[in-house]
Amino acid sequence: MRKSLTALALILSVTGGAAIAADITVGMQLEPPNLDPTGGAAAAIDEVVYANVFEGLTRFGPDGSVLPGLAESWEVAPDGLSWVFTLREGVTFHDGLAMTAEDVAYSFERAMAEDSTNAQKQLFDGINSVNVIDDRTVEIGLDTPKGALLWNLAWGDAVIVSPASADTNATEPVGTGPFRFERWVQGDQVELVRNDEYWGEPAALDGVTFKFISDPTAAFAAIMAGDIDAFPLFPAPENLAQFEADPRFQVLVGSTEGETILAMNNSRAPFDDIRVRQAVAQAIDRSAIIDGAMFGYGTPIGSHFAPHHPAYVDLTGMSPFDPERSRALLAEAGLPDGFETTLALPPPSYARRGGEIVASQLREIGIEAEIINVEWAQWLEQVFKGKDYGLTIVSHTEPLDIGIYARDDYYFANHDPVLKALLSGLEPMSDEADRNEVLRAAQKRVAENQTVAFLFQWAKTGVADARIRGLWENAPTQANDMSAVYWEE
Repeated sequence: MRKSLTALALILSVTGGAAIAADITVGMQLEPPNLDPTGGAAAAIDEVVYANVFEGLTRFGPDGSVLPGLAESWEVAPDGLSWVFTLREGVTFHDGLAMTAEDVAYSFERAMAEDSTNAQKQLFDGINSVNVIDDRTVEIGLDTPKGALLWNLAWGDAVIVSPASADTNATEPVGTGPFRFERWVQGDQVELVRNDEYWGEPAALDGVTFKFISDPTAAFAAIMAGDIDAFPLFPAPENLAQFEADPRFQVLVGSTEGETILAMNNSRAPFDDIRVRQAVAQAIDRSAIIDGAMFGYGTPIGSHFAPHHPAYVDLTGMSPFDPERSRALLAEAGLPDGFETTLALPPPSYARRGGEIVASQLREIGIEAEIINVEWAQWLEQVFKGKDYGLTIVSHTEPLDIGIYARDDYYFANHDPVLKALLSGLEPMSDEADRNEVLRAAQKRVAENQTVAFLFQWAKTGVADARIRGLWENAPTQANDMSAVYWEE
């Protein structure tokens, strides 16, 4: 497609134009298990469809701010118990059906239903009613004021879907976004095409192909050969210096919301003993993992919080690298000779490469962790849903998700009433300074309980053709937003 536009590019260069419409091929390491962001926990789903195919009432911008989405404006009642959203005019789904307030009500009621498969149902906690006032006006009623409501509604799990297509969105997604779903070649790629009926600024790109390449070496070869135009989360950081030295490419290094952790199954002995969890945490040399697995890209963390957030507290000192202390803690827990366990590693290179280093460090204190490499679908089914694991490494890329440590049903199997109380007090707060104080206290509580061992904040290391503009440098949410991406000639 790009070659077929050469003549147009020449015309634009003569007349002063700087951009041309074209296709783009984007690399991803993981293939999504489905394409419905309201029905799955995998980050790869949103990486394909968020802001491209599906939209919510609000959305995250590239700087992490919350922006209007399908709602052009909103008003909150003085008591904070009612929010009235005014929807944009002339919005249609990709199948031609008009998007109205009825669809908003349907989407939220579906997400909140008892049999809902939405992975983030807690985003809708406290909503007691969704009232349709007219086609373009919807009211959300709350049990108590909810200072984070606009932020919650920006998640991919809160996008608006149509009753006519909700049941088939997993394989043939129908949204309201700037791109329409074209084709999914499972095991290979997902293809999107520009939505010419889009309500907002039309996309500059004719189409986007998301190509799935799990092997870091193959990812490097594909970019070098020009088969991939951009790889926003490039899995081989050891190659970044080579790309930086090559004028054909640009390297984009930024922040993510990805807290990378060594999770422990708190419901399974011996991880139900906090002394064992502390021993594991203090056996880990975070710097060695960042240097050895990520080639220096990453920031050590001591709790489940992003260092770039204004409420961040550096708590790495609460679980310092101290193998001697780890051995003493194991002895106190009745395990002077250590123990055996399993370490489930999903495909991302941070997990597979980091897992080898973690297993070696644990071996130094007597813990033999058998490495079991699992595919992403198996990890979701066995670890995330089934809680059938000892240890695992994963990066949690959802924004501001410290609340997962207050969920009894989460795969950590952690039960912490103190944290629950802290976070429930956060809900009605709208003042940022007050909210940040609570978030600081929550970070400390999570670190004290040592539910998991905290490794590092994942850095966003992207590689792209030097002529591409509009890619996100940072990743405030799990998305490859192509709506403002274009080729510059």
